[in-house]
Amino acid sequence: MSKPGPIVIVEDDYDDKEIFESIVRDLGFTNRIEWFTEVTSAYDYLHETKENVFLILSDLNMPGKNGLQFKQLIDQTPGLRMRCIPFIFFSTNAIKTEVLQAYEQVPVQGFFKKGTNYSQMKEMVEVILKYWTYCKHPNGI
Repeated sequence: MSKPGPIVIVEDDYDDKEIFESIVRDLGFTNRIEWFTEVTSAYDYLHETKENVFLILSDLNMPGKNGLQFKQLIDQTPGLRMRCIPFIFFSTNAIKTEVLQAYEQVPVQGFFKKGTNYSQMKEMVEVILKYWTYCKHPNGI
């Protein structure tokens, strides 16, 4: 049902990564998941891969460069910016100032606060993945 291509997760919490992978599989999505614990490796992967990446889910607060800096790097790289990969923040915190920063400083396609339990997380991830499965955008045509 999903569009082809890997789902890129930029998340330094291993437990959150495991939960996300479990949810993706429970929902029946078969996309490969590429997981990175810091921005530099994720950026290098995106820069080198020739695959159409289905979606990027990034935590906001990361060691080293944060999620905003990651999105800025993508947008400053013409080849990556033109790939129009959907970029979603999926963070433990959703403080108003952080949400505003995300939308004001970078063109982000969504900001979600991680659920407090598996059921909430699953519902949010399902909405995100289904939306981008059906959405028409330059990366998905």
